[in-house]
Amino acid sequence: MLKYSIILTLAAAFIAACQPVVVPESYNFPNTSEIVGLASPINLQPGKTDVVVADFFPETEIVDSITSQYLTVELTANKETVSFTETEALPVLSEVLFWAKGSSYSILAKKSPKQLVEFTFDAKGESYWKIKIKGEMNSWNAKAGELIETNGIWKISFMVSPGKYQYLYMIDGKESLDPNNAVKVSNGAGGFNSLLVVGTETTKPFITTQSYLNNEIVLGTSQDSLTWFVYWENHRINAEIDFDNKISVSIPEHAKTIKRSHIRVWAFNANGVTNDLLIPLENGQALTDVSKLERTDKQNYIMYNLMVDRFANADTTNDRPLNIPTVHPRADYHGGDIKGITAKIKDGYFQKLGINTVWMSPIVKNPEGAFGKWPDPETQFSAYHGYWPISFTEIDDRMGTAAELKELIELAHKNDLNVILDYVANHIHNEHPMYTEHPDWFTELYLPDGSLNTERWDEYRLTTWFDVFLPTIDLEKQEVYEPLTDSAVYWFENYDIDGFRHDATKHIPEVFWRTLTRKLRTRIMKPQNRTLYQIGETYGSPELISSYVNSGQLDGQFDFNVFDAAVNAFALDETNFDMLDMRINQSLTTYGYHNLMGNISGNQDRARFMSYADGSVSFSEDSKKAGWTREITVQNNQAYNKLAMLNAWNMTIPGVPIIFYGDEYGMFGGNDPDNRKMMRFDNLNDHEEKLRTEVTELVNLRKNHMSLLYGDFKTIYNQNQVFAFTRNYFGETALVIFNKTDKPVMLTSSDIQTSVKLGSQYWSADYEINTKVPANSYTISFFK
Repeated sequence: MLKYSIILTLAAAFIAACQPVVVPESYNFPNTSEIVGLASPINLQPGKTDVVVADFFPETEIVDSITSQYLTVELTANKETVSFTETEALPVLSEVLFWAKGSSYSILAKKSPKQLVEFTFDAKGESYWKIKIKGEMNSWNAKAGELIETNGIWKISFMVSPGKYQYLYMIDGKESLDPNNAVKVSNGAGGFNSLLVVGTETTKPFITTQSYLNNEIVLGTSQDSLTWFVYWENHRINAEIDFDNKISVSIPEHAKTIKRSHIRVWAFNANGVTNDLLIPLENGQALTDVSKLERTDKQNYIMYNLMVDRFANADTTNDRPLNIPTVHPRADYHGGDIKGITAKIKDGYFQKLGINTVWMSPIVKNPEGAFGKWPDPETQFSAYHGYWPISFTEIDDRMGTAAELKELIELAHKNDLNVILDYVANHIHNEHPMYTEHPDWFTELYLPDGSLNTERWDEYRLTTWFDVFLPTIDLEKQEVYEPLTDSAVYWFENYDIDGFRHDATKHIPEVFWRTLTRKLRTRIMKPQNRTLYQIGETYGSPELISSYVNSGQLDGQFDFNVFDAAVNAFALDETNFDMLDMRINQSLTTYGYHNLMGNISGNQDRARFMSYADGSVSFSEDSKKAGWTREITVQNNQAYNKLAMLNAWNMTIPGVPIIFYGDEYGMFGGNDPDNRKMMRFDNLNDHEEKLRTEVTELVNLRKNHMSLLYGDFKTIYNQNQVFAFTRNYFGETALVIFNKTDKPVMLTSSDIQTSVKLGSQYWSADYEINTKVPANSYTISFFK
């Protein structure tokens, strides 16, 4: 059963002592905002930063002017791009005012913290042809990391933000740790990477929601001398200092005219920038009751990722497996279809589990034949997965029909479920008519040196082909991205879907994403008052991943860096929580404390977590080969507890939790296609039933506590394979503790207070903590 408790603590309410503050409305609030949604902060680059105006205003012609107190502003004549140049007085946070139709919109600007870091390699008399470096500072792209040699000393410099960066040298083509750096960390695959630490750690200020009464919100902080940036929607409003490092914020009267709006808060002082706060409002009242949240509130999303062909088969008349000797049964169609998903909505499977968003694999038409090749056992593959499109808009009849998709969506919405489709924009199958009709719309299969441009994920990420039969579309050409973004919008114009999961995001230029999002805002979201969610898939550094996450592009991406660290932390007995702690805090600094990044339990391109956790699959081996060459089963039932911990982690941290189908009960297997077994709903063993019950309780725990949906996040304990964090939202604090040891541990208030300096205003009530955490398990407690 789920390990959690609710602890009620009586504390004196200080709100009565606060003096009422009248906060004037700083702006002439427009009746209809010209910015769709909440504007993401502008992340300034050192020196000069170019910003696409349509990221904030889809109709750029309405922008009259742009001003800033600390930045030099240059708006192009066509109003498509604005350039910001730093002045010497630029603080770490400032605001930029965009004026449109008589109203001003304030957008937060964040000064770049980047600094120049030089890597030096002393050859010590040895002669080398070429030395390159690849790591998180250059998205593991060795091509962008070639060192220059002078008198036997090789050097290269990067502009990087403070943080920790894993890297390797490539010495004449061979990977090597940095011989001049003794600090190394596990790479999660049986090897090690060198680790660079940039900057010094400081105790940054921390802000938190304290209380709310009528239209007054009281916020607290761990430090003083803060400069505050408080926003209602996309307008900066005033904040008044009360006492003892608390401030009061008055909700604008205009907020009463809008059902759902938001307060956002940032602050800074000499020690750095704080976390951010997000407070949803309902008709001008701070929302503290989860029952008032709707499925369209993105912070409320809990997603379920399923592969249509492998989920449920409700219509055997459309079953058409290849059934040919060259295709192994695991790589053939299994019969799952759209009707199967509808059937599971009808029998309440998703509702009982508690999720509110179903993400379906691609359902567009795919080729009939077999393609590709695997050597052992020798096999080709069918297109059961849906990622080889030969049409952008036609539904594959093996998956279902347009009428069946509409029925699914309608039924889902009646049951408060969102439906998100997987969309493939990077490539097509060579049987797609477009490949014959427009051969110049594709990148080259061969590079200038004659080598194949396949699977060159980082070196040629915008042109590489996934396979020789999967041409990559040249989406940097306007004559290509215009019709293809129209094809994507087609799905929203013809079906009431709620968003897209975008395949291979980093292999597609930003102009495609900006064009698509702009069209969705002007043709779907604004005229239909419709909320849409777009999440991408990018393997790479936080800087690369975040370059696609902003107002003008995607809402979020999968946070693979946190996922990798979580898999290592929870699957491997000897791993502590240091890397996971570093990754989650790096993620929150990069994407924000109320981000919409996807926190996955697994995905279709990795071996199942269960099989890593029980030792059936090693991190150092080829997990695809493992899945093909031996029968993988559960070897150690302790893996179910480990998977429960991973699910507990995803359900309690900021972001959007995503369950990969089968991870609610412990599906096992190697990599593709062994990780894509047919879903099982019945005949689960006792361990599987117990895990599914526990995951169901975790899902419902998240959806029933505002602290887990809108709360802040702070690591408060990390020692001896025990890790704890808190999330606070007004009167509720969630305390989450993980214990990886083989013995129960007791965590007390004194343990936490000596581990992390919390600050008097963060730990605002004198909660007495005396929590026993079972071995290899977790507890979730709530203080009120």
